[in-house]
Amino acid sequence: MKLTTSKTHHILIILLLLVAVAIIAVTLPRTAEQKADRSYVLNQPWQHRAVCATVRVAKEPDDETLKHITDSVRNEHVPVFKRDNTMVVEQTTKLNAVLDSMAGVPQDIKWLIKRRVYEIYDTCIVDDKTYDRIQQATLGDIRIEVNDDEMERKPTDNLFSCTSAYEWLDSVTGQRTLLRSLHIENYLLPNLIADKKKDSIIIDNQVKGVIDMRGEFSAGDTIVKDGAIVTSQIAKYLDTYFAEVDKRTSESPEHGFPWAGRVAVVTILMIAFYIFMLLIRPRIYQQLKSIVFLLTLIVLFTAAVIVIVRWRPQMLHVIPFAMVPIIITSFMDTRTAFFVHMIVVLICSLAVSDPADFIILQFLAGGIAIASMQELTQRSQLVKCALFIFLAYCVGYTALETVEERTLRSIATSWQMWVRFGTNCVMLSFAYFGIFIVEKFFGFTSTVTLVELCDINNRTLRELAEKCPGTFQHVLQVANIAQEAALKIGARSQLVRAGALYHDIGKIDNPAFFTENQSGVNPHDNLAPEQSAGIIIRHVTDGLKRADRARLPQVLCDLIAQHHGKGRVKYFYNKACQAAGADDAVDPAPFTYPGPNPQTKEAAILMMADACEAAAKSLKVFNDDTIAEMVERIVTAQMNEGLFTEAPISFRDVGIVKQVFVERLRAFYHTRISYSEDTRAKE
Repeated sequence: MKLTTSKTHHILIILLLLVAVAIIAVTLPRTAEQKADRSYVLNQPWQHRAVCATVRVAKEPDDETLKHITDSVRNEHVPVFKRDNTMVVEQTTKLNAVLDSMAGVPQDIKWLIKRRVYEIYDTCIVDDKTYDRIQQATLGDIRIEVNDDEMERKPTDNLFSCTSAYEWLDSVTGQRTLLRSLHIENYLLPNLIADKKKDSIIIDNQVKGVIDMRGEFSAGDTIVKDGAIVTSQIAKYLDTYFAEVDKRTSESPEHGFPWAGRVAVVTILMIAFYIFMLLIRPRIYQQLKSIVFLLTLIVLFTAAVIVIVRWRPQMLHVIPFAMVPIIITSFMDTRTAFFVHMIVVLICSLAVSDPADFIILQFLAGGIAIASMQELTQRSQLVKCALFIFLAYCVGYTALETVEERTLRSIATSWQMWVRFGTNCVMLSFAYFGIFIVEKFFGFTSTVTLVELCDINNRTLRELAEKCPGTFQHVLQVANIAQEAALKIGARSQLVRAGALYHDIGKIDNPAFFTENQSGVNPHDNLAPEQSAGIIIRHVTDGLKRADRARLPQVLCDLIAQHHGKGRVKYFYNKACQAAGADDAVDPAPFTYPGPNPQTKEAAILMMADACEAAAKSLKVFNDDTIAEMVERIVTAQMNEGLFTEAPISFRDVGIVKQVFVERLRAFYHTRISYSEDTRAKE
């Protein structure tokens, strides 16, 4: 069924979104933070408060360490050369022209000299300085550029200098006189040229790589403690850190562009929230108090986090972000909880120094919190959830730091982070208190409250058991099969169970008029069908009155009202039709429940379970076929009457529910074996 919402409701929610954006925008950082006193004296104690990083910055080495790293990289560097092919073509072309013009020189001698010169250039000639290094055994290999992205390594033992090339050519040709007349030395020039620019780039990159391996300061890490000696290395860390802070805070703060961008991101996220609720969760969207609750949680939590992080950035990982999905899951579905959790995380990431790592860690924490707390029924679940989240933080942090090329030893010694994660998880215990506050302030019903209401020692249930023992057994059976079905299709199983236990409390006022409480005498025998139907129907309105007196939550009142929907009391309606005859029409209104029809999955499950469990007791033969036929007949009739058209339950869900009912009813009403009597004579 398509849900309709008034125009006023849309406008009101949009105004609430605008207010939320405005409140969050006020807390977002808009100007550069004031600079602390940065003065220091080398090799003297740091005279100011300890400096904790608010941004991630690399651990730059001091000048002495940098020189040592650079010298080490330079000594191990294999120099790069490039071939001067243009020069080779020019020189060989000139030599060939001179040789071809010389008369009286045999062609085979000309060809021999040309070929040997090509061989020399193919082997390569280097300058005299490089050749001296080769002779001194200080240059074993070189790299030759093949193209812009590729280089080949080449040994230097067979490279020529200009002089050695001349001598080798003289020895292999035996034409010293001819070579002198040619002035062959003018055609033998170095064709391997050292690429100093490329060498410089490679060395700089290697030095940078070595420096990067030294690690970095993350947000919250201590750069220098109060009273610590400012060594040259610490001085370098301070200078690098302050330079990075100045760089980040100098990005046009006077124009407010960074702040405006953050506000734009918050607005986009709020629009996403609006679309999600409107299209994916329309039933929540229709409930104004639910939207107010979610927006209040988003605004208060994110604003508090942003303020804390601006003044105490090291507290970021102490804040229990997983509390948000835990609280929402206690009242709503897991998908809504995870979506709102990510909205909060994304907004808060605008105020942290390393948003990527922050988002990944909180994504893990939120997912695990939702997976382990789908139905909070015991306080011990919070302890287990906190333990799982702590492990997720530790594993996620280790993985992220490993990506940053930190060693496992350095990660293990970061005890401050482990303490923060531990404190974070301890603070999750306050989620129980938060659930209580939300429940009382917004009028929601948590799973914890539902568990308390399911206690059969509750006054209302005790009265039901005393005055309507048959009905009490009925609601227990309905609660069991309905809860099992709800678990299978992802509905709120604890809500279904509580609704099943209380759905027939209206029968307490007239227990004898319901067959499960009768013992041979049926008062309906002396009543007209309309009167009997009115008494049966009245158990719904009587149940709502009792629920109001017992101050039961609204969600249970809704289940009491909807568990018959607008269905008919068929037995008495058919009896009235038979009495009226074929010619007279019977008004169905006196035989119709007031409704409304089920509005939720839980109400639909309760309607099916109530009818099937009651009908199962009337079966004369209990086996798989009779039970399956009975369940199929009853549920199909309810669907044909349109009782489920307003409930968000699919055909697939209904099929799963029917299968669960068959299995559970078969287990309830299975036939026991007959025990034969002992016929032996008694002594």
